[in-house]
Amino acid sequence: MAFTPRVFSGIKPSGDLHLGNYLGAIRRFVPLQETHETIYCVVDMHAITVWQDPADLKRWTYEIAAAYIAAGLDPKKSIIFNQSQVMEHAELSWIFNCVARMGWMERMTQFKDKAGENAENVSLGLFAYPSLMAADILLYKSTGVPVGEDQRQHLELTRDIAKKFNHDFKKQIKANGHRGDFFPVTETLATGPAMRVKSLKDGTKKMSKSDASDLSTIYMMDGADLIAKKIKRATTDADALPSEAAGLAGRAEAENLVGIYAALSNTSVDDVLAQYGGQGWGAFKPALAELAVSVLSPIADEMKRLVADHAEMDAILRDGADRARAIAQPVMNDVRNIVGFVR
Repeated sequence: MAFTPRVFSGIKPSGDLHLGNYLGAIRRFVPLQETHETIYCVVDMHAITVWQDPADLKRWTYEIAAAYIAAGLDPKKSIIFNQSQVMEHAELSWIFNCVARMGWMERMTQFKDKAGENAENVSLGLFAYPSLMAADILLYKSTGVPVGEDQRQHLELTRDIAKKFNHDFKKQIKANGHRGDFFPVTETLATGPAMRVKSLKDGTKKMSKSDASDLSTIYMMDGADLIAKKIKRATTDADALPSEAAGLAGRAEAENLVGIYAALSNTSVDDVLAQYGGQGWGAFKPALAELAVSVLSPIADEMKRLVADHAEMDAILRDGADRARAIAQPVMNDVRNIVGFVR
């Protein structure tokens, strides 16, 4: 069976968006809308696997949808919606819960990391999170997903679930009029290197909304002055910048700041060092701050405008959900027939 080249990806509304979300995910989504059918979701059902204040969940849902658009996604080219408006996600997730094996889920390292020593007290939803992620992707028979390193294991699980469903229901799939596999074996999409942004205060840790220092994270809604302040106060060492990338080895904070500059300017680390090698942080930090403000401020301004206009955002999300549902409903009708549900 030939599958339409279709991309699905989503971001969880569980905190304010930061620079790592933008450089690691959102910015990479934009070019794909020119070459694929693209579906970009705010995965609010995933967010509630841990407690979320309902008011915050709504605010963050609008913020992510606004960030998609402000970063360059066109709601007319891409389907943009929040997951809970298309309940077929939950229905297919339950069926996949009955296809996936407990051992598969227990091997998921993200669950182990998040649950820690408190695994018996976390929600069942957190344990089954990868099954819902598989449903998100396969509900639209997505052929490709742009994922970061931390999600690759979940995509492998999605592939395993698709293969097992196709195998377990092979006769029923054929009887339902389908030739070949029902679900595609989704591939990882290469969209260029993803920038793994680190904390501005500790270059060995990811930039995170949970960091203890307010100065460690650049948020997408930060104003120009605050962005510049955070960069100028970023932790660095005493040495000048090297002239080649090899000279950044063992210098986590230097590597992070140079990497951010390269990502924001769409150049390579070597190009950045060719320009700034031999110079000190007194020259480089102001240049990075100016670049970051020039790139991020227009996005922040548009995000603020969109978030303030709930009527516009609701219309975009409803339209996206209607278009997503138009794809999802026929798939679910077939799935119900294949597994033997009486309708």
